[in-house]
Amino acid sequence: MMTVSRIKKGSVTQTFAQKDDTLTRLKAVKYSQTLIKKRSVTPEDASCQPWLAKKLQKMGFTIELYKTQGVSNLIASFGSAPTRFAFAGHTDVVPAPQPELWQVPPFDGEIVDDELIGRGAVDMKSALAVMVAAMEDVLASGYQPKTCWQFLVTSDEEGEAEFGTRTIVERLIQDDSLPDYCVVGEPTSDRNTGDVIKVGRRGAVSATIIVNGKQGHVAYAGYAENAVHLASTIVNTLEKTTWDEGCDDFPGTGLQVTYINSGAFTDNIIPGRCEICFNVRYSHRYSLADIQEKIMNRLMALPLSEAALQSLDIKWERHCQPYFTQDKKQDSLIAKAELAIHSVTGIFPRLSTSGGTSDGRFLASDTTQVLELGLPNKTIHQVNERSKLADIHHLYHIYCELLRQF
Repeated sequence: MMTVSRIKKGSVTQTFAQKDDTLTRLKAVKYSQTLIKKRSVTPEDASCQPWLAKKLQKMGFTIELYKTQGVSNLIASFGSAPTRFAFAGHTDVVPAPQPELWQVPPFDGEIVDDELIGRGAVDMKSALAVMVAAMEDVLASGYQPKTCWQFLVTSDEEGEAEFGTRTIVERLIQDDSLPDYCVVGEPTSDRNTGDVIKVGRRGAVSATIIVNGKQGHVAYAGYAENAVHLASTIVNTLEKTTWDEGCDDFPGTGLQVTYINSGAFTDNIIPGRCEICFNVRYSHRYSLADIQEKIMNRLMALPLSEAALQSLDIKWERHCQPYFTQDKKQDSLIAKAELAIHSVTGIFPRLSTSGGTSDGRFLASDTTQVLELGLPNKTIHQVNERSKLADIHHLYHIYCELLRQF
């Protein structure tokens, strides 16, 4: 394995290296390397969760490992206090289909120039490793949790997410053990760990519209009804739909057409069928029912023939609900995270709701405050996905500070 080859004098990295002898010996980094070496491409866990469970069990956590439809899930808890604080995340990663393009093999977890390179180094095996290391060290230092600590992990966040965190929440509801506070380790930061935390995410839903016309010969257009022409009217209407513009706390709602297909091409045939696919990213001001009603009302108001309107077929799929955690005056998870980040980095984070969806949507509720706090996300899902060792170390200390508050 390649070792750390550059530590600048006077830098934060040098300070960390002096404190811990060498960054390669930092527990959180070692744990990250161990997890990266496990090829847990969605929905495979590749023994990541048993490894995590073994670490947690040694600390005194009670462990539940279970599988649903091939998805591995872990629920661990420490203590029996009525108030609960949870770390949550996922062991699955996206594929690395072209390993020859990587600087080092994507599942070797090697360190090059003070950076940990590997699939999951950012999203989000390093965060899981940091969580475990932080809990281990906070408990070892003599702190006794004032709350019940929970550790919630799935192997199906990057995929369909049907049998992962959703089922964990269902089990927690059955046991009346939902967390009051939950920190998800998604990579949320911009340039440095802790400079951005996510306090919500927009919802998302995809849809497919099947437009039925009447096939015919282009020379006899009067006997046909061109499905592409009908589809163009629909696309224009969808594109001109007005939505909320958003605010400082939340981006506005938007619709994007993602695919149009009229079948096999023949230059003298008028197509009788056309498929339109689109995606809506929407703010917490809307529900799925609101989105569906607005779209359907727009479609039904189109100047199309009665037959064309009646034959329209729309299928909704891949719905992800939005969530938004507001900064409460008392017992605010956001305030606690800000305090932890400032005590470690000297900065206050920017609060954001940008980006795609996450499993935070399953955990958030009127009784559960959720935020996402993790590493810088610049290389997420990319070739040579990488995290600076200093960023991993910063996250470790931030998580330690958070745990001490609970």
